[in-house]
Amino acid sequence: MNSPIAKFQGIAAHNSIFEQAVRQLPLPVCSVFESSTQPTAIQFKDTAQTLGTKDSAKVAESFPNTVKASGNKVLEGVGANPKVAQGKRVAVLFSGGPASGGHNVVCGIKRVLGNGNTLFGVKPGPKGLLKGNLFEITDADVNNIINTGGFDFLGTDRTKIKTPEQFAQVKETCIKHNLDAIVVIGGDDSNTNAAVLAEYLYTGIKPDGSGVQVIGVPKTIDGDLQIGDLLPISFGFDTATKIYAEMVGNILQDTRSSLKYWHFIKLMGRSASHVTLEVGLQTQPAITLISEEIAEKKQSLSSIANDIAQAVVKRAAKGIHHGVVVIPEGVVEFIPEMGALIAELNDVLAQQAAAFEKLEKAERPAFVAELLSADSAALFTSLPGYIVDMLLAERDSHGNLQVSLIPTEQLLIDMTKRALKAMDAKVPFATMNHFFGYEGRCGAPTLFDAAYTYNLGLTAGSLILDGRTGYMATITALTSGGVPKAIPLPGLLNIERRHGHDEFVIEKALVKTGAPAMQYFVAHRATWSEDDCFASPGPRQIWGPTALQQPITVALNSGADSLAFKIG
Repeated sequence: MNSPIAKFQGIAAHNSIFEQAVRQLPLPVCSVFESSTQPTAIQFKDTAQTLGTKDSAKVAESFPNTVKASGNKVLEGVGANPKVAQGKRVAVLFSGGPASGGHNVVCGIKRVLGNGNTLFGVKPGPKGLLKGNLFEITDADVNNIINTGGFDFLGTDRTKIKTPEQFAQVKETCIKHNLDAIVVIGGDDSNTNAAVLAEYLYTGIKPDGSGVQVIGVPKTIDGDLQIGDLLPISFGFDTATKIYAEMVGNILQDTRSSLKYWHFIKLMGRSASHVTLEVGLQTQPAITLISEEIAEKKQSLSSIANDIAQAVVKRAAKGIHHGVVVIPEGVVEFIPEMGALIAELNDVLAQQAAAFEKLEKAERPAFVAELLSADSAALFTSLPGYIVDMLLAERDSHGNLQVSLIPTEQLLIDMTKRALKAMDAKVPFATMNHFFGYEGRCGAPTLFDAAYTYNLGLTAGSLILDGRTGYMATITALTSGGVPKAIPLPGLLNIERRHGHDEFVIEKALVKTGAPAMQYFVAHRATWSEDDCFASPGPRQIWGPTALQQPITVALNSGADSLAFKIG
């Protein structure tokens, strides 16, 4: 039975040697939970910290129950709950794109609920909640998924619950399954949805007139769900950036070895450059573009290409004919002229949808160009055909341009070649391009994400047992033991104009150009640009010398005196 064949047969179906090992990995927990395997449910108290936005008055009008109940005060976990509820029936779902660590949130909720309460999984995502597709999660399920990557245990989707018919379906599911609470694991849009559901389900759902609790958990690899010290980062970010950093580091090592290619690498991160900044700090490539800085400086597409061309020439003067350029996925929308063009295109395509659909593909660019402003039309017609095709492609379910499909990396290669030609620079410029996106979303979580998400699950489950609703679970003090807290969701809501009308949203957190992490990057990037100063961080570790490393951007922005996190 110890033959290689027998060993190989035993590693099939989510049972690799690695997966077997990580399931046994002990996880640190905040001291207030006392134990990892048999955690204590905790109670919460109001802190002196109250949250609000410029639209808080209007939020209070639309969310009267949850605002009154919470007072928009942040909660803090303070110790064992002497009156833990029993008989609770709780549903948990994933919403939006996958992120490493989601399974541990489920495990944390299940374990803190204990045997006196029941946890149901929802398949897949909000759509499954509408359809009432629930199943009971067992202890065996938890033992099987603990510390594993992906969202495959439950699946996920991007359905946004917003219509009266959808709310009625949620109510029907709650009644049918006699639910007491729902946990929504997702990003800013999903937690906005959690806030809306918490208000809608506050009263009048169950036969006695009571409601259904709703708790959110912060997830997104993009890192654009941040709230200062209250929420320094969302889960999944650390794992994704370490995976990307390993791959970028490998390519940097290859450029130094083969000595002949400039690699243009686009990284996932639609609305913010947190992923790109983190990877840039970890690997120190020749050029790292930050969308928010480009927008602040009002750089044009040609000026960005000129900057890259200048770096190519400077390195060539030292005999260096290779390098790496790291690019945020959503950079095109931050370039002012491109942002203006995309906004005009969105309007034109919406207003002229019927006429546009009747045209042959070859006729569409000229048709659209005639309806654009002079500046936008000039830019539009100057772009390569493959970019034009993507700009005219079908929008996503939220009406957004699908920037992941735009080959920005190839566009910048072509624009840099054009800039080098205009400069009459006789330098070698052989190129390759890459897009690292889905590779980073579902890997086994780093120790940081594994511990962080497990404690988030313990916090979410404890909030339910403490009778709370309309909050998002969080863990603060990540370098000094960890403190469970709860953020009032209505206190995060702003009003934005979307799809022609006002909507309540949680604002995306963009990279702040004055933040310590960005300032460190700015202070060192010229040196990295002029020579091969790169670092190869290697693979993410769950045990080993870098296992305790938190994201560099989180450490710098929080003023931590160490790169190591400490929970428990």
